[in-house]
Amino acid sequence: MSSEILSVLEYMEKEKGIAREDMISAITTAIRNAAQKGVNTGQEIRVEINPKTGALKAWAQMKVVDSVSDPITEIHIEKAHLYLDDPKLGDIVEKEIDPAYLGRIAAQTTRQAIMQRVRQFEKERIFDDYKDLIGDIVTGTVRRRERGDLVVDLGKAEAILPPRERIPGEDYAPGERIRAFLLNIDNSARGPEIILSRASPKFVRRLLELEVTEIADGTVVIDAMAREPGYRTKISVSSKDPKVDPVGACVGARGTRVKSLVRELGGEKVDIVKHYDDPAEMLKEAIKPAKPLNIRVDEKGRLIYFEVAEEDLSIAIGRRGQNAKLTSKLMGWRLDIAKERKQEVTTAERIRKVTDNFIQKFGITEEQAAALVSAGINSVEAFQDVEAEDLQDMGFDAEQAAALLEKVRSA
Repeated sequence: MSSEILSVLEYMEKEKGIAREDMISAITTAIRNAAQKGVNTGQEIRVEINPKTGALKAWAQMKVVDSVSDPITEIHIEKAHLYLDDPKLGDIVEKEIDPAYLGRIAAQTTRQAIMQRVRQFEKERIFDDYKDLIGDIVTGTVRRRERGDLVVDLGKAEAILPPRERIPGEDYAPGERIRAFLLNIDNSARGPEIILSRASPKFVRRLLELEVTEIADGTVVIDAMAREPGYRTKISVSSKDPKVDPVGACVGARGTRVKSLVRELGGEKVDIVKHYDDPAEMLKEAIKPAKPLNIRVDEKGRLIYFEVAEEDLSIAIGRRGQNAKLTSKLMGWRLDIAKERKQEVTTAERIRKVTDNFIQKFGITEEQAAALVSAGINSVEAFQDVEAEDLQDMGFDAEQAAALLEKVRSA
């Protein structure tokens, strides 16, 4: 028995990296618990294993009393003299048990204790190996599907990619390589479970940090992100260095950096815009390519009302409302979008506009401009068949009429 235990201790120490003291503690505890539930029910047992030889020793612990009611757990004070020099009532006597007596129990429970400790150690190792990778990108190989989850082999451990953390439309076959964001390690009863994600906005953020050196060194800052996995991501960036264009740094020369990002995301559209503290300016950037008009900002309610031209309305809202929803998430403001209301121009307003135009362009008086408009002359082109005599009939003298026609011809 001792040689078997010793070989197990040595194997676990060398191959599995489990300390000898840990294995001895696990085995002795298992043997003690099994013995106390088996042939020695109710009796306290102490078990020791020599770490050098693997020798197993066991003792039954009994309480010193003057009247024995339970011979398994108690020993009379007179008999206790065989084990203690000066026993007193209440002392604990340890009576050695022949290891052979525990042999069957030891053989069964040692194997169980070893397997249990190995499983526990592997769980602890997985957590220790990957806890520092939470928030980073890992690469693995898809192995199989389990209840809808993709099981990914990371090398030292297996991780899962749940359906909710996958990009819609993406599918991976066993054997394919995959990059994903290590979202969390869930310490469940079955052991630590590594959760991956490709749908999290943090995945896009980390990809951008790895791709753009200006973000890695802190020159360019990602201020906000909003993502609809598989469809579109909006990112606002700013620069701490006025000489560095934050959007250009993220897009890269000829779009190389953002193209690399889009490829990894399976064609998902990525909009990178400059960050502004002013909500109205930020809206103009974030809602592109639509152009917001008549912007009104409600600071208290964090609501922005704006209008867009009729041809821009579908662009501003986007397919399934994505553009408006992502813009709202990116800014942290609620948006109220309406179609531009075109005001009807009254006849009086049109006359006033033409009159002001004549006064400014030709340097005539308001009465003279009003006379021209009343005669039906409301543009430069309308002077085409007008003669000096016609103007004199409207109240202009000969000199004024000639000067006006000269200005018209110049115009």
